[in-house]
Amino acid sequence: MGCFTFVKLMMVLFNLLIFLGGLTLLAMGIWVSVDGGSFLQLLGPFSIQGMQFVNVGFFCIAIGAVLVLLGFLGCCGARKESKCLLLTFFSIILIIFIAEVAAGVVALAYSSFAEGILRAWATPALQKDYGTDPVVTKIWNSTMAELKCCGFNNYTDFVGSNFEKENGGSLPTVCCWTNSLDCSPVEAELSAVQGCFKHILEILKEHANIVGGIAAGIGVLEIAAMIVSMYLYCHLDSRIS
Repeated sequence: MGCFTFVKLMMVLFNLLIFLGGLTLLAMGIWVSVDGGSFLQLLGPFSIQGMQFVNVGFFCIAIGAVLVLLGFLGCCGARKESKCLLLTFFSIILIIFIAEVAAGVVALAYSSFAEGILRAWATPALQKDYGTDPVVTKIWNSTMAELKCCGFNNYTDFVGSNFEKENGGSLPTVCCWTNSLDCSPVEAELSAVQGCFKHILEILKEHANIVGGIAAGIGVLEIAAMIVSMYLYCHLDSRIS
């Protein structure tokens, strides 16, 4: 078996796996979107509250569709030895790779800027919408209960808020270690419950190696896919001649 034939076979098998994985995600996404209740019931104890707020179905459909497209282009391009399909496959992988690198650079360079944007959105939401808007209230209650945190920065995000005024000066119960219904600002200050943003940052730092390893692995696979597709593309002319 020649080098070209071996690379072509590996390209077909690898992209066939991508295609089948994409179909699986696509089917799961459609299932969750159409009948999310039975899907969550199937997960049982693993169906955490956060899944209520993240539209997992549409996310799976989007990722699955991209994987199906890539798998089709790569598999058919290698199998039929089509330069057009191989070049399209290479271009899509290259665009995804550049977008991932750009997102990583922006995340590192503008992390403080992103923090400012989040703070500018979260603090007014807690001051005005928490306790009155059911969606905002449910999201924040779930987040604070899950992470055992209080507000975006700390309890001061609720001081002077509509929630405090409507509840006679009381803050959310999670802001006090006693979890009493009458959680006053003084008791919240003594409890010193950490803000959710700091808590999330600590979790991200703890898992930074895992996230970095996964990102590096995906990057290596994308580079390998581009190299193999371009190898096949460049050797097709000599193959035909």
